[in-house]
Amino acid sequence: MVLHPLLRKQLAESHIDRLREDSAPRKRTTPDTRSGGSPDDAAIAIRPNRPEDELALARLAQLDSSSVPAAPMLVLEVDGQLRAALSLRDGAAIADPFHRTAPLLALLTARAEQLLNEPTSVRARVRLAQLIRKPKAPWSSSSTTSAASRTPPT
Repeated sequence: MVLHPLLRKQLAESHIDRLREDSAPRKRTTPDTRSGGSPDDAAIAIRPNRPEDELALARLAQLDSSSVPAAPMLVLEVDGQLRAALSLRDGAAIADPFHRTAPLLALLTARAEQLLNEPTSVRARVRLAQLIRKPKAPWSSSSTTSAASRTPPT
């Protein structure tokens, strides 16, 4: 099939225009930018867990198909919503699978390391160590007794 030269030129120009439109950088629209704010404007707060966080932590653990990590924890909120939590005791973490939380977990981990390595008062360090220390088994004793008397009960 033979096309008229002017028609061929118009088709080629149209094709070139479509290619340019497809390759042009686009503004990415996310729920945050459509509402007027940008993702960079989100308020992020890292804090110790509180008793009133129990329900939100249970919901977050359920979303993450996990269990609530052992206390004490650091929790991370984005715009007032709990998105991630990290146990200071064993390092277990939970995060909202419906949001990008890998960078948030990295922030939590970095803050936990700062807290554990921070040169604070002796009293604060002792308290933090007590919170992090795993509880002793109920059959262990602090006195010097024979090994047979420290065996677990049957």
